[in-house]
Amino acid sequence: MSHTRADFDQYMVPNYAPAAFVPVRGAGSRVWDQTDREYVDLTGGIAVNALGHCHPALVAALNEQGSKLWHLSNAFTNEPALDLAQKLVDATFADRVFFCNSGAEANEAALKLARRAAIERFGDKKHKVLSALNSFHGRTFFTVCVGGQPKYSDGFGPKPAGIEYFEYNNLAALEALIDDETACVIIEPIQGEGGVLPATAEFIAGVRALCDKHHAFLIFDEVQSGAGRTGSLYAYQEYGVVPDILTSAKGIGGGFPLGCMLTTTDIAKHLAVGTHGTTYGGNPLACAVGNALLDVVNTPAVLEGVKARRELFVAGIAKINAQYPVFDEVRGMGLLIGAELKPAFAGKAKDLLNLAVKEGLMILMAGPNVIRFAPSLVITEADISEGMQRFERAVAAFVAA
Repeated sequence: MSHTRADFDQYMVPNYAPAAFVPVRGAGSRVWDQTDREYVDLTGGIAVNALGHCHPALVAALNEQGSKLWHLSNAFTNEPALDLAQKLVDATFADRVFFCNSGAEANEAALKLARRAAIERFGDKKHKVLSALNSFHGRTFFTVCVGGQPKYSDGFGPKPAGIEYFEYNNLAALEALIDDETACVIIEPIQGEGGVLPATAEFIAGVRALCDKHHAFLIFDEVQSGAGRTGSLYAYQEYGVVPDILTSAKGIGGGFPLGCMLTTTDIAKHLAVGTHGTTYGGNPLACAVGNALLDVVNTPAVLEGVKARRELFVAGIAKINAQYPVFDEVRGMGLLIGAELKPAFAGKAKDLLNLAVKEGLMILMAGPNVIRFAPSLVITEADISEGMQRFERAVAAFVAA
């Protein structure tokens, strides 16, 4: 059965406003719609399709596991989950892994763990959660309230207590809030939805020191910045500052729903049997794909390639901006790139997205003033070049509008 975009409005809850075209297949960094029109995909499914569409290694892993075991309850363990957990432990600071299905669930688990560990160690008063303004940590009610964007959390009734906010990259603002009743501080090393804004090295180091001083756990939300996107497997490795708890999702499954929380043995012990759980988390299908993804991504060739590809994007955007000066700043890390519109074009990122679609290009926003690129980590130079040509035509139309 072939459906139209109008069918979305008839059958789906109206919380999304998808594009007018309907993608039906993809290969690498190209996507085709129902009319067989081709698009260059620089969105990566919002930093999810880390190896593009239908990467052979991921397809093979899914097909192989699909003929063995799909699902077991967590009354049992399984080999793909154990394989993936061991790889993540070997590649990171962590000793222990909790698997789930999404970034929101990973952050929910991290926040519950941090609060429970703090309360068990220091008493009921040690429950405060400190988060950055303009942050984004998911859409469950706890995580959306922890995220410092009221537009996402207002209107759903009373919010969980004990959450306070500080200005990102402002260590003094955090220092004014943190105290001995603080259970944890949660930050994105690179604010994604907040405009692709990286933390400064001084800020990250200062947050770590303040958490140590007040016996608070430091959580890094690497849902968007993780799984190789920065040119290291995780962004904390770029900064040289180690968190107590790290969350990962999006790219770690290469497009298959998969999330995880990483932590140390000493902290993990506070999630004893029965304290937290998930039906699908750690299922064999997801973990088989995650294993294949990690085997490809966590290699020098791919990680170094991310940094080289970034330079191509930055140079391409600079060339366009020289002719059509619409961007104030290009920022981010690796293949998480944000181009901020000049004040004269404030609030018009969506208009540029729509013009890009007309040119056969898929790009993203990060708020109303920032164009975001989060392509496949292995996107070819030819696709980058073609994408930038299409982007230039969209920018030209944007300026002329």
